[in-house]
Amino acid sequence: MVQEQAAAAGGDAAAPRKDAEQQQSKPFKEGMQGIITLLEKSVKTKETRLLMGRLMRQTAMDADVAPMEDDATKAGDAADGADAGSAPAPSQLPEVELYMYLLVLVYLLDSKQFAQAREVADTAVGLLQQHNRRTLDAIGARIYFYYSWAYECTGALADVRSTLMAAHCTAGLRHDAVGQETLLNLLLRNYLAYNLYDQAEKFRSKAQKADTWRVPGQYCRYLYYLGTIRAIQLEYTEAKEVLQQASRKAPTCAHGFRVACNKWLILVRLLLGEVPERLTCAVRSGDLAQFRAVSEKFAAAFRADRTTNLITRLQYNVIRTGLRRINLAYSRISLKDVAEKLALPSAVDAEYICAKAIRDGGIDAVLDHAGGFLATRELTDLYSTNEPQAAFHERIAFCLNLHNEAVKAMRFEPDAHKRALAAANGGKEQMSVEEIARAIEEEDDEDM
Repeated sequence: MVQEQAAAAGGDAAAPRKDAEQQQSKPFKEGMQGIITLLEKSVKTKETRLLMGRLMRQTAMDADVAPMEDDATKAGDAADGADAGSAPAPSQLPEVELYMYLLVLVYLLDSKQFAQAREVADTAVGLLQQHNRRTLDAIGARIYFYYSWAYECTGALADVRSTLMAAHCTAGLRHDAVGQETLLNLLLRNYLAYNLYDQAEKFRSKAQKADTWRVPGQYCRYLYYLGTIRAIQLEYTEAKEVLQQASRKAPTCAHGFRVACNKWLILVRLLLGEVPERLTCAVRSGDLAQFRAVSEKFAAAFRADRTTNLITRLQYNVIRTGLRRINLAYSRISLKDVAEKLALPSAVDAEYICAKAIRDGGIDAVLDHAGGFLATRELTDLYSTNEPQAAFHERIAFCLNLHNEAVKAMRFEPDAHKRALAAANGGKEQMSVEEIARAIEEEDDEDM
């Protein structure tokens, strides 16, 4: 009797549990059916904006991808007890199949199953290369992105370089703008991961690029990669401009991207002689010993960020800042004292460094080799130089570039110019009729 009551209680408890599982699997099934409907609608109407907008945003949502395994299991359990006639008919569209590959690939990467993600990515890319459909451009670009990421996580990023290069050429021949932008950034990342900055610059300069980018996020990535290349090539002014653009154009939710941009931007500003407040005490004070201690302490972090080369170059800026402070404090100082204050090995090294700083315009002083001292010249008025003009020109150029980019980003309806032209022509015809009526009235007055 007790066993029967327990069994009855277990059955009563199992029924609500089954209903709860069906309710939890229902959002997953409805979401997938909605996505398939959206894909079929996009293919039928040949409207790629739906794929680039709504569909990709739904794919990026963690709530739709992270619990996919549990929801799929619950959906399978619920489907066993459901009627067979309620299941939707399978779609034969390659867009639907490749989108499912994309979901599985994202899930495997999020769950750190990189080996399986690599196999799925190879299969998806092989299937993608068999089709030439414009409705696959957005999905294909996203698949190539995760394809490269899967190989990067397994330490074999160089193995996909030839595949990405062939896909980039194919995208150019097919006028696939989204694929071109994505693959261009993937190839730049591939080159920079192995410190191949010269090859990256050659490829970037010769690659086909449109005047306006279809995907703003890809344009931000391109500016970031361009800024890193320019920084390594000692073109700090251009590197600062493009890195600032990348940081401003990046979405507010892209915290990691903004942090990476700001790291490079701060180093570039330091190399240009600009010292950000509260961030670089050693550079601002010109203390070479403190700078070396900080560099050695955080050497691992600098290697991880691939900024060791810039940190090494920054040492001369620290010395130049210290020289500038000494130049302002002393009208005349011996080279031996300069070497002691800057923690340099000898007075000979201090003489060479002072000569280079004078030649570069870092300090306004005279070096006396025979007497072994550094003499400061009289200070001149800043407003008698070209520095205010250069600063004013930089601000004007920034405002003009901002205006030009805003104009390029504006979107108009396809037939807007035709309606405006028709309205203008109608106004001209109306004016001509009025002029004819006025002329007739004048002729009648003359006859009278």
